[in-house]
Amino acid sequence: MCKCVCVCVCVLQGYTSFWNDCISSALRGAMLVELALRGRIHLQPQSMRRKPLLERKVMVKSDAPTGDTLLDEALKHIKNTQPAETVSSWIDLLTGETWNPMKMHFQLPQVRERLAKSLVEKGVLTTDKQNFFLFDMTTHPLANEKEKERLLQKLQASLLDRWTNDPHRLPRRTLALLVLAHGGDVLEKALAALPDAQYETAAQRARDMLETNANQHSGKATNPTEEIIWAVLAAVNRG
Repeated sequence: MCKCVCVCVCVLQGYTSFWNDCISSALRGAMLVELALRGRIHLQPQSMRRKPLLERKVMVKSDAPTGDTLLDEALKHIKNTQPAETVSSWIDLLTGETWNPMKMHFQLPQVRERLAKSLVEKGVLTTDKQNFFLFDMTTHPLANEKEKERLLQKLQASLLDRWTNDPHRLPRRTLALLVLAHGGDVLEKALAALPDAQYETAAQRARDMLETNANQHSGKATNPTEEIIWAVLAAVNRG
């Protein structure tokens, strides 16, 4: 999976937190975004009736392998599922949040651990043991502080020095990072080190962009990938 997306939602915490419930949904959203960025999926085309983002189905554009095990597992599920599901449904299904026993097989197991292992292999994280009350738990602290700082600066700059006042002018991967950091409930922490005045400016811009109606943004999207990104935002804002 795209290194920037994975590191954003996993590493801004400083470790892969097991206590942040938002991370699981953000990771599944990241998979959908990355599949869209790689040209594998898109949303059902709009009709004259203009369906909302969360009512449009996810369609497969190409089933060519991505070379990433998790992405290929998700793509296979999407391809083989009829009728097609929406972005919000896929986030729930891939996370295992469904009451339908016939759809439990869509859950991708141990995603956080598998991503952490990948980032350990890339030298971004390391493996350690940490005591939580009576139990020892495997954790993955940062091995590469420079990578974290690079991502923090990229997120901060996108809302300050490189702010365009129009999210549709942001690079797609930068837009995805902001959406996924918001969805994973780590964006506020990414901005915390800023001086007060810059923090207020960046936080207000983030709220204006990320807490508004994603359907309005998607109406101005210039390509199918942006529609998937806005649909993921609509899904995480739905809660």
